[in-house]
Amino acid sequence: MGFGVFIHRSDSIYDDSPAERYQFPSQYLQRVQACVGDWIIYYEPRKVAETRGYFAVAKVQQVIPDPGTSGMYLALIEPGSYLDFVNPVPFSGADGVVERGVLNTQGRISGRAQSAVRPISPNDFSRIMGLDDREPLLPRVDANASPPGFEEEQAPFQFEQSRDRVSYIASRIVRDRVFRQVVLSAYDKRCAITGLKLINGGGRAEVDAAHIRPVEASGPDIVSNGIALSGTAHWMFDRGLIGLTDNLEILISRQVNDPDAVRGFINKTGRAIAPRRAFERPHAHFLQWHREHCFKQ
Repeated sequence: MGFGVFIHRSDSIYDDSPAERYQFPSQYLQRVQACVGDWIIYYEPRKVAETRGYFAVAKVQQVIPDPGTSGMYLALIEPGSYLDFVNPVPFSGADGVVERGVLNTQGRISGRAQSAVRPISPNDFSRIMGLDDREPLLPRVDANASPPGFEEEQAPFQFEQSRDRVSYIASRIVRDRVFRQVVLSAYDKRCAITGLKLINGGGRAEVDAAHIRPVEASGPDIVSNGIALSGTAHWMFDRGLIGLTDNLEILISRQVNDPDAVRGFINKTGRAIAPRRAFERPHAHFLQWHREHCFKQ
């Protein structure tokens, strides 16, 4: 087992669904297999417009041949392990690149940085996961904290320390907090159904981060499985009284006792307000699940 970095583009030609599976060619098979049972960080290349950099963490459950494409494989993600970063981490900062493993002996970026799948050291993993001091997913680990000359003796400790720290994201309380921040940021703290943006006297947004496919039904903590909803809209959505088409038209159930009032409640466009960036929009896969299992026709 070992930590890894998987490159994923929001405009990927591969059959990826980051919270569920990662498709890759056979040349990366051994590298991906080395990550089975362990955590990987998703990275979007710098050449992508509005790149997210390092943007999420997930755990690889198993690797299987892709049943639909010859010569391709799928890394299946452990259900419930995927989590978007509140603040994506850029490839480089004031102190240089954060993933030191891509540097050559001269301290320059090597061809390794172009590899779609690559192993990552515990130090680099911890540095990326704890880089943002404003809202870190994990406590920050200073790669230079060990006294000079003790690097080899400290390596096993650092390895176990990284594993102890990463277990932090398994907490449902932590995951709910992170998911809320990611979803509300995508929707600018505005209810997708009503269009209202209400901030209370304490500065807190009066809107919930709702899972489209609930966690209890194996819904992942990915922004595309989330939608910002006011309390009433959230209640109606969870009970199937309102739903969404794939192009975000708002559906009203026949079981609603006052459909006219509901129509007056939703925003005038009749469509849910969508995030600006495509990868943050509700995914059709999750919307379909909601229509089939929650929405009352």
